[in-house]
Amino acid sequence: MERLGRWSSGRGPLYVLLATRMRTLIDDGELPPGSRLPPDRVLASALAVGRTTVVAAYDQLAVEGRIVRRQGSGTRVAGAASAQSRTTTETPMFLHLLEQQDGVIMQGCAAPDRPPPELVEAYTNILPLLADTVGDIGYYPMGHIVLRRAIAERYERRGVPTTPDEVLVTSGGQQALSLLSRALLSPGDRVLVEAPTFPGALEAFREEGAVPRGLPVGLAGFTNAVAEHRPVLAYVVATFHNPTGAVLPALQRRRLAETARENDITLIDDEVLADLGFPGEPTPPPLVAYDDHVITVGSLSKVIWGGLRIGWVRAPARVVARLARLRAVSDLGGNIPAQLAAADLVSHLAVPQRRSAVDRRAQYEHLRAELARHLPDWQVPTVPGGQTLWVRLPHGDGTSFAQTALRHGVAVLPGTGLDAEGGSTDHIRLHFVAPPDQLTETVRRMATAWHAYDHQPDHVPSMPTMAI
Repeated sequence: MERLGRWSSGRGPLYVLLATRMRTLIDDGELPPGSRLPPDRVLASALAVGRTTVVAAYDQLAVEGRIVRRQGSGTRVAGAASAQSRTTTETPMFLHLLEQQDGVIMQGCAAPDRPPPELVEAYTNILPLLADTVGDIGYYPMGHIVLRRAIAERYERRGVPTTPDEVLVTSGGQQALSLLSRALLSPGDRVLVEAPTFPGALEAFREEGAVPRGLPVGLAGFTNAVAEHRPVLAYVVATFHNPTGAVLPALQRRRLAETARENDITLIDDEVLADLGFPGEPTPPPLVAYDDHVITVGSLSKVIWGGLRIGWVRAPARVVARLARLRAVSDLGGNIPAQLAAADLVSHLAVPQRRSAVDRRAQYEHLRAELARHLPDWQVPTVPGGQTLWVRLPHGDGTSFAQTALRHGVAVLPGTGLDAEGGSTDHIRLHFVAPPDQLTETVRRMATAWHAYDHQPDHVPSMPTMAI
């Protein structure tokens, strides 16, 4: 079902919109010949539509010869099954980014919606350096030394001795996770993750054929899970967890790092959100402060701007060297002007960080107030920072509600897509990084959607996700 993306946000009858999106998936090879499609009732429940909508869409595709429907053998894409090509992403977060903007309010991916003045100033500052550059072809698979040095010095200021050889610059945090997955994982490897967690990490691990196993937030029960699953890797968002906003206490950080080291398990601490505390909210030292073998992922996407595709990995030098060899094959290195500007920013993050904290706190309080006013039955826990709320619905399931919300102009992430175990069915993730008027409109549309969802006569309380 995830592959359908924002299928219902266009104009026209729902069955026509559904048939149109499925036709595209079939023609593009995303639904290859022989693929089994969900039964009418199952797909209708998951999409929060009437069964007649699905039947009409299937009938239209059958008339076109794109699918075959046979009594007793179900519905399949027309044509003989063959060796399938590798599928592309089914994660809603990525699919929403691939869609054209069409009046739908995007709740799938959070980041500042405009570059701050410090970014413009940083580019202005580097112009003389670019003008004077000679004898430099600009290919740096490990990243430009100026930025690697600036990142290393930032770790030093946080009490973590670091050399530039222990820093790899990437095109954002997502590329960092993808490179680490390629370098460290093999098909069948077990990876311990929090449930829920960042869906981009789950996608990166699964791309390499690894098997994520979920533990409660903070990787509670880590010691027993190590004995049971024998993982090669563990992944945690210890500071302003995505999506719950939780912060792992210092004592638990120490125990987690020590247990990983004792069992020879690579531990990745995703710190992309670590700079997003609300004003006056203290945070413990990073996990790497307790064990130098912990791998840290960072980025400027959340505190500066998503369009500045600058991230990094802080890891032992031998790991960084391997990552650089892998990266060289894919893109030879990143954008050097962006890296030089980033080096200027990394050294002066305090001002944009303070401004971001004040703005996000106001946005957070505004969204919670609007939710309390219009959707009082929803459970909306408080958070000390970050950019997301992990909202529990009073009944129903996040997957089918997300479909209803989409038809009312809001794209939200259902909880199952963030849970390696397929749980969190009664949750959705919302972000508050948006202007107050947009947050108000978001809640208005969701409240309308919830009223429609709450009154569906054939509502099914909980439905599994499907990979259509």
